[in-house]
Amino acid sequence: MTTSTEIHLPDIGDFDSVEIVEIPVKPGDQVNVDDTLLTLESDKASMDIPSPFSGTVIELKVAVGDRVSEGTLLALMEVSETAGAQQETSASAPAPAPAPDPSPVADAAQSEAVANVPAGPSPAPATPTSSETVGTSDSARAHASPAVRRFARELGVDLGLVRGSGPKNRILKEDVKAFTKAVMASDRVFKSGNGLQLPEIPPIDFSKFGPTETVELTRLKRIGGQHLQRSWITIPHVTQFDEADITEMEEFRKSKLDTANKQGVKLTLVAFLVKAVVDVLQQYPEFNASLSPDGQNLILKKYFHIGVAVNTDNGLMVPVIRDADQKGLYDIAREIAELGDKARAGNISPAELQGGCFTISSLGGIGGLHFSPIVNAPEVAILGVSRAIVKPVYENGELMPRLILPFALSYDHRVIDGVAGARFTQFLSTVLSDIRHILL
Repeated sequence: MTTSTEIHLPDIGDFDSVEIVEIPVKPGDQVNVDDTLLTLESDKASMDIPSPFSGTVIELKVAVGDRVSEGTLLALMEVSETAGAQQETSASAPAPAPAPDPSPVADAAQSEAVANVPAGPSPAPATPTSSETVGTSDSARAHASPAVRRFARELGVDLGLVRGSGPKNRILKEDVKAFTKAVMASDRVFKSGNGLQLPEIPPIDFSKFGPTETVELTRLKRIGGQHLQRSWITIPHVTQFDEADITEMEEFRKSKLDTANKQGVKLTLVAFLVKAVVDVLQQYPEFNASLSPDGQNLILKKYFHIGVAVNTDNGLMVPVIRDADQKGLYDIAREIAELGDKARAGNISPAELQGGCFTISSLGGIGGLHFSPIVNAPEVAILGVSRAIVKPVYENGELMPRLILPFALSYDHRVIDGVAGARFTQFLSTVLSDIRHILL
């Protein structure tokens, strides 16, 4: 036998006139003992009000936004007389004191446990339009009740990535459900093996602010941009800065210009850099390598193919000098010039752009002091070289003018640690400072 029973707000401690922010049930819903009937929120905490018994919701006497106090009639429920008698004494017992939202530390641990759930928020109902790494979210600050937090944890959802549709953008159960459905249905979220994409940039009508002109990117820039974006996102970059005294090397280079010209060769600093890099790679083979696709192994390369970045009208290209360890300075200089001309003319073949082990990007002909190059995946390191400048150096008890070359080494921190990076740059500085290393 069933009976209609009034559900009143129990004692909630030292709280009075607390706002209702969520009502997850509706008339006709079946609820069990301790299921959440509604959620209250004060200035300091959120609390779920549980059902004192099992039954069917007949009518709700309150709505979201109402303010309630102890004894307020919340709902009418249809319950069995037996169940009502069993709960009669407990229904008047004080409810547990409201618990504050989980701390950032605790919730960070929960977020870490679901760190493989990517998505991005969009207007309610919460359905992601692109994926986003969980590490960029802040679940602890999400506006949601304890029940919703518990529900999200059961589904493995990071609330920091869900857009709430409730009052004051509060996250409701329906938002979590919609978010989960969108993640499972959208190939934009799990498009790649690691499920990683950038959040979409909202479109802006710039013409509202003044005259504009739209210029289409070249195909090379579009493809190159995607490659750089992928490398920047997927590779944990570290950049090590250093410099080398290339006074003697520059004197030697100038002394060989006439001979090089007679052979039709333009002997630039880049040719010396290629030889120097090969020497250092032979000493530090982990830089002449690639990480296996599963990230479990390092593939060490027994060949030395060095990429040299070339600026063209259509965008950046990286021709590859193959077997640089087996070629002399003049041969390398000649090949750099030939490949550079082909790249700028648009006549370079795909094979001449593939197979690189390590890349050199030089801005010496333009200027600048320092820059951080992006690793050219699947390589694990790249050298960025700026313009050499004359500096006073204290040597043998006096200041001497020396030609100093600033450079930067960016590397994949999954493969190379800081100590190895520093040793690489120090040895490279030694090689560039002593021409004998390059000529041997």
